[in-house]
Amino acid sequence: MAQDVETPDDVAEVANVHETVDTGPVGIAGSASLNTDEVQRALLGRWSEIRRRSRALAARPEMQRIEGQPMEEHRARVLEQMHLLVEDGQVLRAFPERLGGDNDAGGNIAGFEELVLADPSLQIKSGVQWGLFGSAVLHLGTQKHHDRFLPDIMTLDVPGAFAMTEIGHGSDVASIGTTATYDESTQEFVIHTPFKGAWKEFLGNAARDGVAATVFAQLITKGVNHGVHCFYVPIRDENGEFLPGVGGEDDGLKGGLNGIDNGRLHFTNVRIPRDNLLNRYGDVAEDGSYTSSIASPGRRFFTMLGTLVQGRVSLDGAATTASALALTIAIRYGDQRRQFNAASDTNEEVLLDYQKHQRRLLPRLAETYAHTFAHETLLTKFDEVFSGRADTDDDRQDLETLAAALKPLSTWHALDTLQESREACGGAGFMNANRFTSLYADLDVYVTFEGDNNVLLQLVAKRLLTDFSSKFRKADSGALARYVVAQAADRAYHGSGLRTLGQTLGDFGSTARSVGQLRETAVQRELLTDRVETMIENIAGELRPASKRSKKEAADLFNSQQTALIEAARAHGELLQWEAFTAGIEKIQDASTRTVLTWLRDLFGLSLIEKHLAWYLMNGRLSTQRAEAVSAYINRLVARLRPYAVQLVDAFGFEEAHLRAPIATDGERTRQDEARAYYAALRESGDAPIDEKVLRAREKAAQKQKR
Repeated sequence: MAQDVETPDDVAEVANVHETVDTGPVGIAGSASLNTDEVQRALLGRWSEIRRRSRALAARPEMQRIEGQPMEEHRARVLEQMHLLVEDGQVLRAFPERLGGDNDAGGNIAGFEELVLADPSLQIKSGVQWGLFGSAVLHLGTQKHHDRFLPDIMTLDVPGAFAMTEIGHGSDVASIGTTATYDESTQEFVIHTPFKGAWKEFLGNAARDGVAATVFAQLITKGVNHGVHCFYVPIRDENGEFLPGVGGEDDGLKGGLNGIDNGRLHFTNVRIPRDNLLNRYGDVAEDGSYTSSIASPGRRFFTMLGTLVQGRVSLDGAATTASALALTIAIRYGDQRRQFNAASDTNEEVLLDYQKHQRRLLPRLAETYAHTFAHETLLTKFDEVFSGRADTDDDRQDLETLAAALKPLSTWHALDTLQESREACGGAGFMNANRFTSLYADLDVYVTFEGDNNVLLQLVAKRLLTDFSSKFRKADSGALARYVVAQAADRAYHGSGLRTLGQTLGDFGSTARSVGQLRETAVQRELLTDRVETMIENIAGELRPASKRSKKEAADLFNSQQTALIEAARAHGELLQWEAFTAGIEKIQDASTRTVLTWLRDLFGLSLIEKHLAWYLMNGRLSTQRAEAVSAYINRLVARLRPYAVQLVDAFGFEEAHLRAPIATDGERTRQDEARAYYAALRESGDAPIDEKVLRAREKAAQKQKR
């Protein structure tokens, strides 16, 4: 466990054992050194070499977005870049070795999410092609489908769409309206869109480039609906025209990601061969009889959708990378840009020396570190499941729950960080060349695709309650809640389980002592854990009567707790991120670096507590004095971390070709130095005009002397 080494009052005790850091222009000495290389290795994680290779690709000019490019030109450029990805070979990692891939699920996602540095449109369009369209064939099909369809998908000879979402049913995939009815006489499936609400919508590759689609539809045979299955459906001919029975529309200009040709598809009695059913989990024989290795329709449905979880995993990583990029630009700029003579008559202060600026950026930096460590845990779990090393039903459910918990937090955080970073850079941040505005526009949709964030968090909460209710049907709600939290957190991060706090943290009459308590790892863990446990326990108690109510009454009761469920799931995700950050610190070898990262972890933990301070006060978990100490200590932490801010963003490992923001270079420092040199020379020359206020002060002083 990382050890807290500071005293409540100062850091004098570490000053004599750690090297002093030269922090550059601000002239503030730190009390510990930071090994940026070691931090970078920790942040890049297990797949560091793959990430570096992908970043090298993203640094190539021909792979990068041209800001302000018209939509049609942007679409054409991204398609050209897709072919360059094929030439580079990196996009083939997840596919079988016998077809030219590497069978490396985790490495594939690690490399793919770094493409956000080049252009989010490229990242998402490649995700549509190989992470959704190709992945559906890989994970829902069998070897005959792999041999028949995957080679052309891998080489981009067959661009494809992933046709799941419908206008009338977004996140509710089980209720989609498109049907696939089996015709025994011809041994074909008939794909049909019965009404406009069943049109497939928001599909990448659908408007222009796609020539086939993996279409999700209700499988009907012998008059029985066996639920949603996936079918391989050709949609365009060699001239780019829709095939008979297939129709569609271009979604046109969007709020972002305009390098992707999103569109709609609909089908009017389109016939496909029986073998075009991707039949890993359900098959139809020539005579129309249906068989499945999974007897339960509900379990079969969630198993099929679970194989496609990588979309949420990759969005979590890409959003975290975008947050790190934004903070690198904003913090570098804040370390150079000078404004206001706060402490000197001749020198203006750099923005990052102001407390408010530190408060705006450094807690978000701490949270981005937490997201980075949590994503590594998620990606490791994903790799274990998809490699087959840990592929039980429990493992898959843990992966799905973890992805559903983390993706909302990271995508919301990305938008918040991009906006705050933009504002922290003033008008310069609003210039398109400095990328905040275009990145925000592109990442905006991340919070609603691959699952709306609020729906995903509800899924997390429902699973936490539902999965364990059968085991605790006769237990009290407190036992259920404790088991839920301990089980979920334990599987994801640590083997010791989570402890119940069960007590009010009293204050000892001393703010310094309160601070000393709050910075302890165990106290932060208990505060964060107790909030999750208590919320789930309360919800479980409210929902317990549902089993004795009618279906409508039970639904109404559940709906009355929906907001609380989502908030509990969000708290659960925050706890998992804090645990991941803490576990990441334990792997740092250099003691001084571990100290700085512990301060950063404390900033993240205490910022969470500050955000939810009303809950801790209303539930008696913190005294008023200790609650006041939280904000006071955060102010001291951001000041303590200020000397390391640039090093901490440099540890993300971005090069200038990744940032591509003029304000993140040394150009601002050069301008500021030029201005300071100009005024210094002017003062030395004696030709500088006298400030009116100075003149008046001199006159007043002279008059006073005369009296």
